[in-house]
Amino acid sequence: MKIKKMLFILMSLILTIALVGCIESFICGSIKCQIKSGEEITFFIASDPHYLSKETYDDGKAFENFLNTGDGKLLHYSGEIIDAFTRDIKNKNPDILIVSGDLTGNGERESHLEFAEKLKAIKRLGTCVFVIPGNHDIENPWARNYVGDELIKIDSITNDEFRDIYAPYGYKDALSRDKNSLSYLVTPSEDIWLLMLDSAKYKRNKVRDSPEMGGEIPAKTLEWIKECSNLAKENNAKLIAAMHHSLIDHSKLVNQDYTIENHKEAIKVFKDCEIEIVLTGHIHLQDIKFHKEEDKTIYDIATSCLIAYPNQYGVLKFLPDKGYDYRTNRIDMEGWAKENKIKDENLINFKEYSRNFFQRRSYDKYYDSLLEISKYSDEEMTAISETISVLNLNYFGGFRNDMLHDIFDTEGFKLLQASAPNFIRDYALSMFNDQKTDNNKLFIPISLNKN
Repeated sequence: MKIKKMLFILMSLILTIALVGCIESFICGSIKCQIKSGEEITFFIASDPHYLSKETYDDGKAFENFLNTGDGKLLHYSGEIIDAFTRDIKNKNPDILIVSGDLTGNGERESHLEFAEKLKAIKRLGTCVFVIPGNHDIENPWARNYVGDELIKIDSITNDEFRDIYAPYGYKDALSRDKNSLSYLVTPSEDIWLLMLDSAKYKRNKVRDSPEMGGEIPAKTLEWIKECSNLAKENNAKLIAAMHHSLIDHSKLVNQDYTIENHKEAIKVFKDCEIEIVLTGHIHLQDIKFHKEEDKTIYDIATSCLIAYPNQYGVLKFLPDKGYDYRTNRIDMEGWAKENKIKDENLINFKEYSRNFFQRRSYDKYYDSLLEISKYSDEEMTAISETISVLNLNYFGGFRNDMLHDIFDTEGFKLLQASAPNFIRDYALSMFNDQKTDNNKLFIPISLNKN
């Protein structure tokens, strides 16, 4: 009996070594997932789709207030935006789609189930899909139905349910799963492996009135990342990481709860593991930051919110022997609306509608903030709010520095410059002191990735 048991253990060990030691033994369930060495790879990156099931709301006051006091997300058109995005995927045929968290509005079960069906349609097109949770997705105490004037609390989902619902989109094909989080490692290509990292903090959400907004990568998960790195090196593969929260501050003023709490420790591990690209979201900014140390550079590419202006997604191309090319692309909603004979004027003229909706939300937010400061006349608050709303259109779209100089001659900007230091003034001025001017494009030559 002991001999049989020892033989069983030995055979198990041999099988395990065979699975993790050779990339060719891993097979992804999607058509295009296993990409041979030396081939180009196209990744689409969608962040913060915030899909909201139409089953959760009606056209009453409760939902109207929720929508119009938000941050510019087009929650009422999230389904149409995902469908138009799916059309883009069909037309452009990327190899891989990465969805970096906040898959749903507020973690509603029905939203998760419907969004998973949307991903199924994308996977059927031949694109491999990988997802991770964001701070809105699991055990969210904000999950609601909006019925007439009422907000009715409904169920969110657990972390186990998240893994089950999204099993076809990363979890069942993972080469390795972290035992301490919903992080996992997948090998869609022989050259590039993906670390899909769960940075959300949701374990205490059940006892909270609001979801935990901040994030971290637990110490044990950092150790697991090192193991994944060693395995990748053994197979001559490079690691790209994706997570919801920022690794590097994308704003000097707005970073608390957006950048992971243990970013210094994580940066050290990423540097040692030779992870040079981290794909993030959460902050809703289109922004690229980098950390350089000992001739090693880590790029944190934050792709803006898919369902907020300018409704764009990232396109990252791996070009063997050349490098990585990142660009953004706006969803072709007008093309989708025409193809599907949509009569909704907001969708037919989507770029204008989305821009105006986002600008109005931004204007209202800063007008209310100026009211609290109580130092400006109504005319001055109007001028400043108008200026900030125009700045935000460009800022969230990825443009900084000299690309914003047209705003200098506005009355609102002159008032801000003359003001005593305050958050709104400092926020506006911070847009002119950025690492990059155009955050919609980046090329990383292969030579910069060699140590």
